[in-house]
Amino acid sequence: MKRQKLDETDLKILTELQADGRITNVELAQRVGISAPPCLRRVRALEEAGLIRGYHADLDGRALGFEVTVFAMVGLHSQAEADLKSFEELVRTWPLVRECHMLNGEIDFILKCVAPDLSTFQSFLTEHLTPAPNVASVRTSLTIRQSKYEPGVPVPVLMEEE
Repeated sequence: MKRQKLDETDLKILTELQADGRITNVELAQRVGISAPPCLRRVRALEEAGLIRGYHADLDGRALGFEVTVFAMVGLHSQAEADLKSFEELVRTWPLVRECHMLNGEIDFILKCVAPDLSTFQSFLTEHLTPAPNVASVRTSLTIRQSKYEPGVPVPVLMEEE
């Protein structure tokens, strides 16, 4: 996908909205150094271009009782496109899987799974993931702690390229 050309103001808008999606348009305009009407037009244009996909609350999983994060490395019997798509569609139906990435190399997919406890994850693993069609192998790694959490993308890196 070709990267869209953005000016410094657009990049500042994206940086601010990524940090605080609830910021008012007036405050956003002040932070990026433009007036409110053109700021709103720019935000709408960024949304329409698909650069802003949505606005979400950043929930504290641990505070909600999700104590376990596991990465599952999945190998498939077949890597035919239809089989890959079929697995991806199945993964979308599993609430415990929060991220799914297809990989290049020995592992076909890595899944980030979040569960309230180890027993819940183990049930998911044995009842859903391991017996799923086309799944040849599953290796799991339980996280000990999270030392960095920064959702989104590092927009300021794009400003350095200018």
